[in-house]
Amino acid sequence: MHVDTVRYWRSRYADEGLPGLADRRRTGRPPQFTPVQIAEVKAMACQLPAETGLPLSRWSCPDLAGEVVDRGIIAAISASTIRRILAAEALKPWQYQSWIFIRDPNFAAKATRVLDLYARTYNGVALGPDEYVISSDEKTSIQARCRCHPTLPPGAARMMRVNHEYDRGGALAYLAAYDVHRAHVYSHCAAKTGIVPFMTLVEQVMTQEPYASAKRVFWVVDNGSSHRGQAAIDRLAKRFPNAVMVHTPTHASWLNQVEIFFSIVQRKVVTPNDFTSLDQVEDRLAAFEQRYNATARPFRWKFTPADLEDLMARIERHEQKEQNPQQPPGCDHQPAALALAA
Repeated sequence: MHVDTVRYWRSRYADEGLPGLADRRRTGRPPQFTPVQIAEVKAMACQLPAETGLPLSRWSCPDLAGEVVDRGIIAAISASTIRRILAAEALKPWQYQSWIFIRDPNFAAKATRVLDLYARTYNGVALGPDEYVISSDEKTSIQARCRCHPTLPPGAARMMRVNHEYDRGGALAYLAAYDVHRAHVYSHCAAKTGIVPFMTLVEQVMTQEPYASAKRVFWVVDNGSSHRGQAAIDRLAKRFPNAVMVHTPTHASWLNQVEIFFSIVQRKVVTPNDFTSLDQVEDRLAAFEQRYNATARPFRWKFTPADLEDLMARIERHEQKEQNPQQPPGCDHQPAALALAA
């Protein structure tokens, strides 16, 4: 520290005592935009561009900056300033997320049954040690893309490079059955999905121990054409009397734990897609399955029946709001902007 700095603070302390060591108030740079202007920028970001008459599907910061100036809200503003204003409220209008509304009338009952199985309970009775839960599905259309130039490994200050052009080598379906509590995967590949490939997977699992002699083996599946409806339930029970098929609700494959395994396969095996043939794809999947089974542990499933009840309550409130669309005060964008400014 320079001696002049020490002399400055000693002088402050000598004149004012301990209060003299505190930072003094300073004016700083005056704000360029009023709170109302900032609130109007945020309110505009919360609108769909189509509602303003612009031929855009979503906002970008430059688009918002231009529209704010065109409307005369602010004389001049940069895209980076717009980004800082929106970041203060965690608004990202350039991003979007798709969703689907629940349409299955028996969603709660079906979902509860699946969640109970994950907790080793069925119809209110705990599962025994000779009862198992299998989560099964198909990962369709895994392509073999032969790159026109070899993939380059990472180097100094360079990430791995994968050539954009490729020749198509066909596609296959990857069918997998995941033992939820033992964290073990059984799988096989087929040219396409269907009843026969699915029953081949069932045969592969149910003819080996501990499932062949198990009291009950629950198969959690979605509503795909390979295992849809009562016909699939009867077909499975006829072939294996100790097998019980349990369907997830319609459009609720996220309740099927095998989808988590498929996401791991997508990240670690399929992406980036660089295979010379379908045989190589199949060999890689089989090798990964062996590697996975050697170290796998059950997934830490956190979505519980209590979370399901909360979800259904929120959906019910949303439906009631749609049935009674009474607009509360301050719903319009302009009053909302002024309220935010206040």
